[in-house]
Amino acid sequence: QVQLVESGGGLVQAGGSLKLSCAASRSIDTFNHMAWYRQAPGKQRDLVATSTSGGTTDYAESVKGRFTISRDNAKNTVYLQMNSLKPDDTAVYYCYVDYNREDYWGQGTQVTVSS
Repeated sequence: QVQLVESGGGLVQAGGSLKLSCAASRSIDTFNHMAWYRQAPGKQRDLVATSTSGGTTDYAESVKGRFTISRDNAKNTVYLQMNSLKPDDTAVYYCYVDYNREDYWGQGTQVTVSS
C-alpha cells in the first residue's frame, strides 16, 4: 500500500510560479515510475511529467521548458516546479505511482491560473 499526499496548489496569475509536492508513505527509491497528471473540468486526465528511479524525466509538449519534475529520496517526496503558468494550466493535479503492479493516486491539488 502507498499513500500519496499532494500540496502546493493555489491561485496564481498568468506568468507566475507554483511548486507542487507529493509526499509518499514509503521510500520512493523503489518506485521506478512516478508521475504528475492533471485534469481540467470536463476533460480527461492527462500526463504532465514522469520521473524514473534512474533519473530520466519526460514532459508533455505543452509544459516542456516550463515545468520540472524532481525527486527528494530523503524526504520521500516528488515535486513539480511550474513556471510561466498559463490559464490553460488550470486543473486538478494528481500524483501517481505504480508499485507492485498496482496504481496509486493522490487526492489531487487544485491549480488555478488567472489571466
